[in-house]
Amino acid sequence: VQQEAEVPVHNPETSSWVRLSRASPDRMMTLTVALRIDADRRDQLERVLLEVSDPDHQRYGQHLSQEQVTELLGVPAVRAAETAAYFQAAGARKVETAPNGDMLTVTIPVVSAEAAMHVELHEFQHSEHTRAQIVRAGAPYYLPAKIAEHVSMVGELLQFPRLVPKKVISVGSPVKWANSCDARGCTNLVTPSVIAQRYKLPDQTLPEAHQAHTSNSMAVAEFQGQFWKKSDLDGFGTSCHRDVSVAKTIGDEEPHGGIESELDIEYIKAVAPEIPLTVIYNGQFSLLKWANQISSMADPPLVHSVSYGNDEKQQSSARYMYTCNTAFMKAGARGISILFASGDQGVCGREGCGSHFNPDFPAASPYITAVGGTDFEGDDIGPETTWNSGGGGFSDTFAIPSWQADAVAAYKQSPDANLPPQRMWNNTGRGYPDVAALGGLKNPYCVNVGGTFEGVAGTSASCPVVAGIFAKLNGLRLAKGKSPLGFLNPFIYKNPSGFQDVTSGTNNAGGHHGFTAVKGWDAATGFGTPDFEALSGLVMTTKHNDAPKSAGGLGEWVQQEAEVPVHNPETSSWVRLSRASPDRMMTLTVALRIDADRRDQLERVLLEVSDPDHQRYGQHLSQEQVTELLGVPAVRAAETAAYFQAA
Repeated sequence: VQQEAEVPVHNPETSSWVRLSRASPDRMMTLTVALRIDADRRDQLERVLLEVSDPDHQRYGQHLSQEQVTELLGVPAVRAAETAAYFQAAGARKVETAPNGDMLTVTIPVVSAEAAMHVELHEFQHSEHTRAQIVRAGAPYYLPAKIAEHVSMVGELLQFPRLVPKKVISVGSPVKWANSCDARGCTNLVTPSVIAQRYKLPDQTLPEAHQAHTSNSMAVAEFQGQFWKKSDLDGFGTSCHRDVSVAKTIGDEEPHGGIESELDIEYIKAVAPEIPLTVIYNGQFSLLKWANQISSMADPPLVHSVSYGNDEKQQSSARYMYTCNTAFMKAGARGISILFASGDQGVCGREGCGSHFNPDFPAASPYITAVGGTDFEGDDIGPETTWNSGGGGFSDTFAIPSWQADAVAAYKQSPDANLPPQRMWNNTGRGYPDVAALGGLKNPYCVNVGGTFEGVAGTSASCPVVAGIFAKLNGLRLAKGKSPLGFLNPFIYKNPSGFQDVTSGTNNAGGHHGFTAVKGWDAATGFGTPDFEALSGLVMTTKHNDAPKSAGGLGEWVQQEAEVPVHNPETSSWVRLSRASPDRMMTLTVALRIDADRRDQLERVLLEVSDPDHQRYGQHLSQEQVTELLGVPAVRAAETAAYFQAA
């Protein structure tokens, strides 16, 4: 059965990747196999995500554990087992099942992968970044019908990653602010102190600015063979008076620096130097693998900045995008914030403008926060205007989410919007970006790469700045025993006063049409740029109390039966009255956990003693035998009973 049939095969006339020879048969490759998740389970995941992310919902902040996400998804073990067995029989050297049971990581020789998926694999080299080489399918791929029933898609076969174009280094326009970094190369450029002043960050000279909650964390993702050198980070930190150290790296790193990676690190740490930073490398250029990486972590960083994107129509099937979206939902349900850069080609996208705009993915995903770009209006630190090449618009794939509906409707009705011709964009699509920050060519960022301080622009600068700000806001909440913010958009759209509105400029990328910034939300800069002082108050005054984070020496509080909706007075035949009397006695039945293999044994014995054709028919168990078969450790009952007795 052909998979992802709607994805066009590699086109050498339009692709930035050049096909070389057939891949070596012995070359090892890694595939991410996304298993099918039942539609009703995915719907439950989305519902829970929105409930725990909505500041006005009584479940706000009650994020799920990894185990609860697994239980909610309910992917039958047979899907993973039979799919894994198929690839192992085909010659896979290793098959790993993700903790949520919904993805497999398959390490397999090219020759075995070709046979397993009825496909030819080729080496491809990027036309500009010639060091970047990948293995991809030169034609459609197939799976046997039985295995295809289990699989949603196989990553790293048809998706050709978009690599960031080599940066146009800008010296910046003359400005009135002083260069706060010691390096002369930072003159006329955006520096950490410019960001701090404009976005009203705490004074870094105060001791409290360097206090971090032990549970706080943040990360940047690098997909493009981009690495960092300690000497570059140290040089930037010394010159610009910030701690830009990296606490942890995940993935293979190389001993050379890159603009994209060092821009991310230097500015997320310039904003939040007190918060430990993890750098996650993904040399396979796989968004799906990255999403699986963070979902598989027992203790993932709480905020992720990702400067990666592609046009929705560029080698990305709807199935691929929906699979990524499911991974984003899993992360949000666990209290993880994911922010993506909105792109650097305005409404045109990376395919260029024609008769229809090209929205970005993942920026247009309804389950992440998209960050657009701005410039200063004048030559000093002050009001901002739209960067004309900042990505923004409306998705061609995903509908307007509920948390955004009012803001999008107001934008379309604004007399100042001067909307582009309707034929060029999807009127029913999810609008993006959600917020913005400095990123334009007029005011590039000062970055130290290879020992040289130079200017770098793009929403890949805007994104780590906003991510660092939300990481700091998480720190405020954690210090007061509150939950992290998690999926940010429901909070953002209910708190526009936390942002400095941008009301001028159009993201037309120098063309005739684009989206214009107006008062309130718009498809050029979202709600505008962060105001840390305002946000600091808003994140602490949510309508509903968060779940307490500690249960004494017993660990964190963990929500139970997360998939069950709360009482809905509009549909229930039960009417809520007053709070129950504190002295009223009640009886609870607490079901202890039975190990899955023991429950399976019970079912097997039941069927055997109940089957007239089975030799054990009628040989029913005694109560003692059932107890022995279930094998519930006595400590489970003892510790649970002691807990309630102590309460």
